[in-house]
Amino acid sequence: MIRSEKKLKELNLIVSEENSVKVTEAIESLRDEEPHEGVIGLLISFYDRSDNSSIRRVIKEFLNDMKDSSACKEVIAEIKKDWKADTINMLVSSCWQSGLDYSDYSADLAKVFLAGDYLTAIECFTVIEESVQKISREKKDEIIKIIREDSHSGHVEKTVLTLELISILS
Repeated sequence: MIRSEKKLKELNLIVSEENSVKVTEAIESLRDEEPHEGVIGLLISFYDRSDNSSIRRVIKEFLNDMKDSSACKEVIAEIKKDWKADTINMLVSSCWQSGLDYSDYSADLAKVFLAGDYLTAIECFTVIEESVQKISREKKDEIIKIIREDSHSGHVEKTVLTLELISILS
């Protein structure tokens, strides 16, 4: 990823206007460019505070369609932030929708699995499950330990999901 303050400022101005057509055009143009560091954070920040369903959909589609593996680190950094639950859910969903390899971030996703709501836990489960063949035995054991030590959900559905995740990692 390249760092471009100018590009981020331009994108921030466009997104701040909340003009669906301009925002859509700006995001579509990002698809044809080399990835810029900070773009994902900027888009997620706007997604989290926006009520504009059209713009939120375009941001979601952009994240779902990402194919540059260098974006994984930035996506995970955003997942760890204190966003609204639906924003976190959308971000985790984009991990498996994009088809990128998030196996190196499985422990982070396990923590989000534990802290998140049921829908986010399902999304995390899906990402980890799809990565399980690429995760080392040592890393799997570390994730199982994290889950067992921090699993305190009162929801029966999430408890069952937690047990299934441990089973998949075992």
